[in-house]
Parts: sequence; C-alpha cells; structure tokens
Amino acid sequence: MSKIIAFGKSDVGLRRSNNEDVFLLKPDLDMFAVADGVGGAASGEIASRIFSDTAFEVFSSSFSKTNNCSEEDTTASVQRTFQLANEKILTSALQNPRHKGMGCTAELIAFYNYSFVIGHVGDSRTYLFRDGQLRQITKDHSLVQEQIDQGIISTIEARTHSLKHIISRAVGINEVLAVDIIKGKRLPGDIFLLCSDGLTDMIDDIVMQQALMSSLNLDQKVERLIDSAKSAGGYDNITVTLCEVLP
Repeated sequence: MSKIIAFGKSDVGLRRSNNEDVFLLKPDLDMFAVADGVGGAASGEIASRIFSDTAFEVFSSSFSKTNNCSEEDTTASVQRTFQLANEKILTSALQNPRHKGMGCTAELIAFYNYSFVIGHVGDSRTYLFRDGQLRQITKDHSLVQEQIDQGIISTIEARTHSLKHIISRAVGINEVLAVDIIKGKRLPGDIFLLCSDGLTDMIDDIVMQQALMSSLNLDQKVERLIDSAKSAGGYDNITVTLCEVLP
C-alpha cells in the first residue's frame, strides 16, 4: 500500500495579533486536519483546538479497535469527529459565556487502503493536485458561494466581494451540523492540500498550482505557499497542510 507523507505549518500572517488556526498531522492514524476559528478573540482558537483534539481522540480510539481499514469505519470516524467536536464546542460556550458564538471551519482527510474520505464544513478548503493539475474538491459554505451557485456573481467577482467572509456553516454554532463527506481513490503522486481561507483569499489557484508543480520538497512547498499569501497581504492567519501519496 502506498505511504502518505505530510507537512503542515500555521502562520499568524501580517495583520492579526493571534492565530486561531490549528493543523493536525497524524500519519500513524492516516488522518490530517485543518481548523480555522471563528467568533473572535481567543474563543476561535479554543474552538479550533477542540476540533483538533477531538479528531485525535476519535481516530485513536477507532484505529485501535478496527485499524480503520474499511470505507464504513473511516467514514464513521470522520462523521463522529465533526459531531462530537460540535457538541464539545457548544458545551464549552455554555460553560463560559465569554466564548459564546465561537466555532470553527474544518477540513479532515482520512486515508484507508487506496482511498480517502474528506469531511468539510465552512470555507477552509481541500484541493487535489494530480497529473500537474490542481482541483478544488470542497465547496465553500458561504454567502458568496451561494450567490455564485445562483448565478448572481461570478467567481472573479467573488474574490473581492465585501461579504466573502460570511460563512453559512461552522462547527460549534448550531446543535444540528451538516457535514460534507467526499470520497475518492488516491493515486501515487497525488498531493492533497488542506488550508484555511487565509491562503485562498490571498492567492489564486494558478499560484498554488505552480508551487505544487515545483521541484521543491514538501516542506518547502508549504513555506512557498505561505510566503506567497504573506506577499499578497497576509490579512489573516495562514495554515497549509500537504499530504503526498508516495509511489
């Protein structure tokens, strides 16, 4: 079976004083995640950390029991992570009124056999770089994306839209959480990119594709992506995780 190698980094950016992003690399569990806090101040960071800790908890438990070798088991673990994190964030906010309204967007990818399962909520994103082409796998849960879907604005107009940061779905905001589950086959040479919107708001797909096409090592590609976002303004926290399928 092909091996997964990964590298991740989170940068506070050039305009923020604190970092509400979190990334998680667990190659021994075949699981990787990125979360971006919402709700302001320290509470967004708390929500992101709850999601990350919950993912580790769920996959550590399920992996020891089943070795996560099937689509059913892996999908259940992804779903369980989002639902349990949602409950924990809501409970934490009830116990501490200062954290009311906190939540996070989240990307989680889990690998099994020759396949993958992605869980997605919010406007963080997962991309697949395959055969020299970059493709966005997830669709943003945002007001702007809804307007794109309705034909009200174009994707070009969306990049500079004044309401592009308004999200329609996040972990820890409502008691009922709908999670997008995306499944597919992984191939040798594939690179999966998980990132917060601090990357995608600053640079377009062409810049990201060029970085992934380069001959740089995986960690250097992460650094290049973050540097590109900072060179473009670095208005938000920037988090990038790359997972590469080795031959």
